Amino acid sequence: MPALPTPLLDSSGLPAGPADIRLIVTDMDGTLLDDAQRIPAGLWPMLAELRRRGVLFSPASGRQYATLHRQFAEVAEGMVFIAENGTYVVRDGVELSADPLDRSVAAGVARTVRRLVADGADVGAVVCGKRAAYVERTDEAFLAEVRKYYVEHRIVEDVTAVEDDVIKVALFDFGSAEHTTAPALAEFAATHQVVVSGAHWVDVMNRTANKGTALRGLQRALGITPAQTMVFGDYLNDLEMLDAAEWSFAMAGAHPEVIRRARHLAPSNNDDGVLRTVARVLGLRYDGADGGVRA
Repeated sequence: MPALPTPLLDSSGLPAGPADIRLIVTDMDGTLLDDAQRIPAGLWPMLAELRRRGVLFSPASGRQYATLHRQFAEVAEGMVFIAENGTYVVRDGVELSADPLDRSVAAGVARTVRRLVADGADVGAVVCGKRAAYVERTDEAFLAEVRKYYVEHRIVEDVTAVEDDVIKVALFDFGSAEHTTAPALAEFAATHQVVVSGAHWVDVMNRTANKGTALRGLQRALGITPAQTMVFGDYLNDLEMLDAAEWSFAMAGAHPEVIRRARHLAPSNNDDGVLRTVARVLGLRYDGADGGVRA
């Protein structure tokens, strides 16, 4: 059984002085964002300090690139966005990597969702392309969930006929994604990744596609080692990403498997856990009350 991660407030396992960190990668929902899906106010001065030090900050999320770019619009220059759970990586509008999903697989997943709906399941499919996300359901409850993660989305009659480079299919289950929708996709799990990315979300992607694969490719391109990389996550779609960094942190309250896999434990996302941890490892002072960051 692997050892439990070192709690952040326990100094064992953390450096006596500032660590040589060159890349910080963080999940969004349940990690950087609080439970109301707000970016902590202290992030903006933190990003300015990181840029001054030459440290690259990269959001890594199941959200689409357009959504992430909008959230970081004022500081997006030079930032690397690991979008769609690692299937699409973009910097300054330039695609760094992509892992398209075979259209026949996407169509098969969509047909499975239609069968689930016909049997009474409250689930909807989001076919994710490079340009936009595509849905067939038109009810407001479903669209409200889609808007949170896919600002560029379109309602179409048939998601299997969209003209776009499909990179994944996301399914939203109003019940339990882990216990209901994911098992229904067992036929795809043999050849593709079926990843529970949240309490209500399941993603179907290529076998090789995940945040960890995207991160390792980025590390190679930039000449940055795992020892120079910090990663933060809270859910199952973050596991491979945690493996790609020596400074891996599970958030307090993370999925039990994430806590087992990470090397350290960070404070809660509702307590600015990412920012407080970055400040400690880099030898900064973070004042949560006013969002100030000082060396």
